[in-house]
Amino acid sequence: MNRRTMLGVTAGATLGLVGISAADAPRPLPDPSPAKLPRWRGFNLLEMFMSPNVQRFRGDDFAQIAELGFDFVRLPLDYRSWTDPNDWTKLREERLKWVDEAVELGRKHRVHVQINFHRAPGYTVAQPSEPKSVWSDSEARDVCALHWGHFAKRYQGRPNREVSFNLFNEPANVGPAPYKDVVARMADEIRQHDRDRLIVCDGRDWGTKPPTELVGLGVAAAARGYAPFHLTHYQANWVQGSDKWMKPAYPLREGGTTWDRSTLVKDQVVPWKALQAQGVGVMVGEFGAYSHTSHPVVLAWMRDCLDTWKEAGWGWALWNFRGGFGILDSDRADVTYENWHGHKLDRAMLDLLGSA
Repeated sequence: MNRRTMLGVTAGATLGLVGISAADAPRPLPDPSPAKLPRWRGFNLLEMFMSPNVQRFRGDDFAQIAELGFDFVRLPLDYRSWTDPNDWTKLREERLKWVDEAVELGRKHRVHVQINFHRAPGYTVAQPSEPKSVWSDSEARDVCALHWGHFAKRYQGRPNREVSFNLFNEPANVGPAPYKDVVARMADEIRQHDRDRLIVCDGRDWGTKPPTELVGLGVAAAARGYAPFHLTHYQANWVQGSDKWMKPAYPLREGGTTWDRSTLVKDQVVPWKALQAQGVGVMVGEFGAYSHTSHPVVLAWMRDCLDTWKEAGWGWALWNFRGGFGILDSDRADVTYENWHGHKLDRAMLDLLGSA
């Protein structure tokens, strides 16, 4: 991948990034469009992922992501973080400023910031579920539009190379018609305040199905990279029964399917390339494998994923930077970590991501 360095980082320092000198200036972020997204590469940052356990985003994360040569972060947000608990139409300015800080950190370090409602008014994949559904309830739809409209006003004038909006995380249990209706409503609300804001929409069925119903709405699309699920979520404590799965290998034989590179292309790339051919830009908004899957298996699977996405021209974001899916502090039992800026660095995974 294209590498960048910050002043004071030399080509042999800490990570041994080849061919870069301290004098290299950071490259400007690319300009995206709904029809063609840049090949962003980066991470999800989870500070405001699930209320009430939320906190400010960390400046060190942005600086280190840039230092390592990446240029993208996705912020999965829980709307309850900035909402009055007694009135979901009232927004708390002191919490919204945390998102402002992240956007500014992105601008400072030349890292694109994608704002995602992981829990939106009226929809979430997490528990507990929302009491009213944005897909069917007019009040939930109005409140969700109010929130997205506020974000549009808030970042009006910020160039798309710095900020994009990702409306809903992995919409599930919704058909194409209601999904299209809700996306159109949110896009209209956003564009009333910020006409050209880049909007990216996850595929339906937990991000796995290309949203062909959105063609013509002027939005881009985001896929997922979690297949095969028994490999990526082995012993994940939030997945019921995953502690009883057989230890995964790669290639993975599952029923009548052998998950290998050719299967990944057929199942995870070809359908999305068909969507791209209709004028919709594509990226992979989340991917990764949890820390209980053996490290050699994860790297072999990840190499095939990254190679196929590179061939397709798609960017991607690992589910986290620090933590069980990430390159820092993942606590894998079978990795010899390096000490880097006070973190435990998975050098092998970093090198793989850095070459993609």
